[in-house]
Amino acid sequence: MIQRLTGRMIFLAFLVSFVACNAPPVPLDDIVVEKTFTPEKCDRAVQPGDFVRYHYNGMFPDGKKFDSSYDRGTTYNVFVGRGQLIAGMDKALVGMCVNQRSLVKIPPELAYGKNGYGDIIPPDSILHFDVLLLDIWNTEDKVQIQTYYKSEKCGRTVEVSDFVRYHYNGTLLDGTLFDSSHTRMRTYDTYVGIGWLIAGMDQGLLGMCVGEKRIITMPPSLGYGEHGDGSDIPAQASLVFDVVLLDLHNPKDEIKVEVQSLPDSCPRKSKEGDFMRYHYNGTLLDGTFFDSSYSRNRTYDTYIGKGYVIAGMDQGLLGVCVGESRRITIPPHLAYGEEGTGTKIPGSAVLVFDVLIIDFHNPSDTVEITKEKPEQCGYTTKRGDFVKYHYNASLLDGTYIDSSHKYGKTYDVVLGAGQVIPGMEQGLMEMCVGEKRKLVVPPHLGYGERGVDGEVPGSAVLVFDIELFGVEEGLPEGYMFVWNEDVSPDLFKEMDRNKDLEVDLTEFSDYIQQQVNEGKGRLAPGFDPHRIIESMYHNQDRNKDGKITEEEFKLKAEEAAAHDEL
Repeated sequence: MIQRLTGRMIFLAFLVSFVACNAPPVPLDDIVVEKTFTPEKCDRAVQPGDFVRYHYNGMFPDGKKFDSSYDRGTTYNVFVGRGQLIAGMDKALVGMCVNQRSLVKIPPELAYGKNGYGDIIPPDSILHFDVLLLDIWNTEDKVQIQTYYKSEKCGRTVEVSDFVRYHYNGTLLDGTLFDSSHTRMRTYDTYVGIGWLIAGMDQGLLGMCVGEKRIITMPPSLGYGEHGDGSDIPAQASLVFDVVLLDLHNPKDEIKVEVQSLPDSCPRKSKEGDFMRYHYNGTLLDGTFFDSSYSRNRTYDTYIGKGYVIAGMDQGLLGVCVGESRRITIPPHLAYGEEGTGTKIPGSAVLVFDVLIIDFHNPSDTVEITKEKPEQCGYTTKRGDFVKYHYNASLLDGTYIDSSHKYGKTYDVVLGAGQVIPGMEQGLMEMCVGEKRKLVVPPHLGYGERGVDGEVPGSAVLVFDIELFGVEEGLPEGYMFVWNEDVSPDLFKEMDRNKDLEVDLTEFSDYIQQQVNEGKGRLAPGFDPHRIIESMYHNQDRNKDGKITEEEFKLKAEEAAAHDEL
């Protein structure tokens, strides 16, 4: 009995399972929405009256497909809640987020009802839609701006008619990339607010600072509208631009000068025609480095106000002091213009130079002398004098060059003999022993354009602090030996000690040296006496045979056109 009952129960269970597997779908009273993918972030959900773009696969409960937007290669674009969709889809789309995917099950009464739809959808059909939402917007939407980075210092913001340079990534609302300036490795350069851009970008760029990063979201009415761009941007698409502003100027801009530091004293300011030496760091407006004189370990040397540098720099270097630091911001029409230059300065770029003025001079400059005389000042120096002095040498910005003190002795020269630079020679003239002077020497009276390798830069203005410690009066100009008393009438015979009627170099040298030692004659101070005497001897040796005869001696003495030391 138990076995027969058990067998009947097994048969009934099998029959129930068979009927259940082949039974028609249970009728739905309302839509069923099963979320198959939910994005992490949902900034906006569909509301009645919104316009949406979505993809879908339409299927019957048995999985048979009856329609698909994918097959047509375009999204389905429609207003929600306006009766443009079957009631179930109108209802199912409300509350969905962009990139959300849902399986929507719709009963016949909220789909095509008892009539069905032609030969495609039979009467009383339950419909399943696999929906992927790609876009939402509303006719009331405006441009939305989300700033996610802004520099602490923002001296200027974008206004209508400004010219800007910016990078961007352009995506659809679902994140699909359609364009990027980064991939082209070139900024997008344009005027703002005059119709050169789509309306939403024109609006979205206003108020930005250089360096600012913002996300600009715009509805299609402010983007590419009902038709898209014919390529990567579909019709009725919201657009999202991730923008970083790199540059900003206006065609009416002039240079901007910010003085960052000034020296304690400024006896002179630069003017047009001056020659200047300065250091600089050059950057774009967003801080991108493009050049530096420091990296070359050499100043930039140029005339100013003469067109040797870009117009903005010509202007920015006028009226500066030695030792001054200033920042010069130059719009492109006063720099390298629309074309830029090289690989580091792009077209239409604003340039920023941080400048340190090392020195400047004018080609008409003379030696500038500041004197500090002792209480008593008798004899003053002149050409030919042998002078002894100490000096400290520096550049105009104070950079140390050299000092005689470190050698433990004075620097000794003959004035007018070309033994020092012209500016020093001028500065040592008419000076008293004990007098102190400060000399500012322009390069054309110093070491010129070349300077001294490793010590004095080319075209450098020099500053010398000097003190005169001693002077030995020189001989009249052009003389290397003079008599302190009347010349002997038997001069030749006195020289010719061996009485061979010829004077050789030894006899001549010994005789002159004897006259100097006895105070009867004087050699030019500051020179090698042996070389002076040898030079005098060769002047007397007319036929260059290595000896002087009385006839040569007389011939030399009788020359009217030239002096004779003897």
